[in-house]
Amino acid sequence: MNKADLINKIADDTGITKTQANAALDSFTEAVTRTLKAGGKVTLVGFGTFLISKRKARKGRNPQTGAEINIKARKVARFKAGKELAAKL
Repeated sequence: MNKADLINKIADDTGITKTQANAALDSFTEAVTRTLKAGGKVTLVGFGTFLISKRKARKGRNPQTGAEINIKARKVARFKAGKELAAKL
């Protein structure tokens, strides 16, 4: 499912227009992005939690040359499924 499919599904299920569904989805993603960027987490009970995880700096290899490279430490977004979502899968 891509963004357009999700917008269509939201619009059909709620009876709103696709434009309104797109605005709602964009608002949700923007709110999650801002919260994660500020170091917080977003928890949707029964669905899951969006959070930031830190990856340590590490050594890697260039697959073409085999040369060792340094990979910088960075923050990555994660999603942890809630119990109800995990049970439905």
